[in-house]
Amino acid sequence: MPELPAAPRINPSILAADFVNMQRDLERIASADFAHVDVMDNHFVPNLTFGPQMVERIQATSPVPLDVHLMITDPDRWAPGYAELGAASVTFHLEAASDPIALARRLRDIGARAGVAIKPGTPAESLYDMLDEFDQILVMTVEPGFGGQGFMPETMPKLRSLSDEAKRRGSSVWLQVDGGISDRTIEIASAAGADTFVAGSAVYGADDVEAAVTRLRELARAASLES
Repeated sequence: MPELPAAPRINPSILAADFVNMQRDLERIASADFAHVDVMDNHFVPNLTFGPQMVERIQATSPVPLDVHLMITDPDRWAPGYAELGAASVTFHLEAASDPIALARRLRDIGARAGVAIKPGTPAESLYDMLDEFDQILVMTVEPGFGGQGFMPETMPKLRSLSDEAKRRGSSVWLQVDGGISDRTIEIASAAGADTFVAGSAVYGADDVEAAVTRLRELARAASLES
């Protein structure tokens, strides 16, 4: 496995990219740590985005590893296929999985990092006894389904509790946030314990995409040092 990027990690969401010029927009985030790919099935969430064929093409052209976020029903069946496509990280929703531990182990066996995501209303405590089964926990800071939503600060106590529990257990799990991440909110999330950040509009909406990635990383690093 290649060397993993150090925290803080910036994973631009290609949901905010220009789908007609996807290869160009992937090349614009070459300085990022991962490309965040949101897979939605119009069942688990009310939106439809990429499927396996599109993810396979993105995997073939992306200059950085893929961080695939599955907002789909029945991830127990479908998630391993994304790992088999070569995604570096595959995250499924706790709320959708029948056997999250078995699924995480399957993803790891294939060679992907195993991630689990929780919606804003799902308590952090539901993950405490499973922390060591995952490489990444994604705390949604918006309701999943659409990009461009406003950051929900009320999710920060949950993030802090997961950070505290991970430290207590000596866990090296990454804590990711996704939703409304900007120059302002990344500092809040970093101070609460996040080390991996998904940003869509804040990156692709900037005049200089590479500079936006660098600035977000610097803001997150400074906030983590101050907390």
